[in-house]
Amino acid sequence: MSEKGRRKSKTTEKVSPKEIAGRIEKSANAMVGQINKLQDPEFTTMQRGKSNVVWDEKKGYLELGEKEVTRTFLNIAHARKFMQTSMIMAKTQEYLNHNKTASIREIYYELKHTVADTKENTFEGQDESDPIIVDLEHSVDTIREKLNLHANPKGTLYGDITLLDRMHHNDKFNASKLGRGGWSIMSRVEPEEIEIVDSNAEYLLVAETEAIFERLIEEGYPKDNKCLLIGTGGQAARGTRRLIHRVHNELDLPTIVFTDGDPYGWYIYSVIKQGSMALAAHSEFMSVPEARYVGMTIDDVKEYKLEAVTERMTDGDIKRAKEMLAYPWFQNKEWQAQLNKALDQKIRIEQQALANKRLDFVATHYLPEKIKNKIFLP
Repeated sequence: MSEKGRRKSKTTEKVSPKEIAGRIEKSANAMVGQINKLQDPEFTTMQRGKSNVVWDEKKGYLELGEKEVTRTFLNIAHARKFMQTSMIMAKTQEYLNHNKTASIREIYYELKHTVADTKENTFEGQDESDPIIVDLEHSVDTIREKLNLHANPKGTLYGDITLLDRMHHNDKFNASKLGRGGWSIMSRVEPEEIEIVDSNAEYLLVAETEAIFERLIEEGYPKDNKCLLIGTGGQAARGTRRLIHRVHNELDLPTIVFTDGDPYGWYIYSVIKQGSMALAAHSEFMSVPEARYVGMTIDDVKEYKLEAVTERMTDGDIKRAKEMLAYPWFQNKEWQAQLNKALDQKIRIEQQALANKRLDFVATHYLPEKIKNKIFLP
């Protein structure tokens, strides 16, 4: 097996920008060596997609398999992507060597131009550059953030946790002292950039919707229950997943996830817990296999008398639920029961439906009672 095929070996979280730049240079030098020998230069990365994703039940998360893909410059079907890959390799190495960071939108615009004496553009859209960045991640066995690249941040942290921003004058701050809005989670939260100093919290609660995040803060839930609160605003972004992973592991905090009671909410939970197929190569640094799910569930409808505030499942909900029934990581009796109940009753229940009981019900009754009695799904 080639060096790139050994994806089971760990990528250290403390790898330096200099080392990542060295990996890119080594790959580039190999191409130059092939050209000097009058050989067709090659670029090898890992094959992505469902066919190369492996569920590791023992580890509790998804992993990328060992299938590789190789592009060659002289293959007309590969030539354009090969050119684009070379450009991104050179630019990310430049960022690393000069301690610069860029958004994935910025690198696209920085490299986009018309090739001299032609009408050919290097990139027609960001949908061409983004996948190549992922190819480079896999090729040099790292994550995008360690290439000094980032996307738009999404996600918010609130609670008694002190962080040190090493990239901004070593600012030290507590996320409970930043107003009700909390701290906007950046897309790059690596230890060398954001240090987790300390926390007095007893657990981490991850909430899907911004409305529930704000409701819990307004009701004083994080302080009253000694917890940290992260709002994902839908599917958790990479930076948010990375921070959840770090908080859970570095502070040894139980992680509890709270989403809407529908297939999309449950899938958001599974991505936090087991990782995603799209980023299976990075599950080791983003997933929390020990995470537990507090709600919403179909059982809550009857338990809390919410029959009048359920929603009908859409065709998309039904399709996603049927897909999830077959996923290996949902093959336990608890989740099989929830998915089947949803399909049988054709209903879904939102977090905010608890306001039908009382505006503060989620903070004063639902979450405290469930968490105290450990009424969780695995």
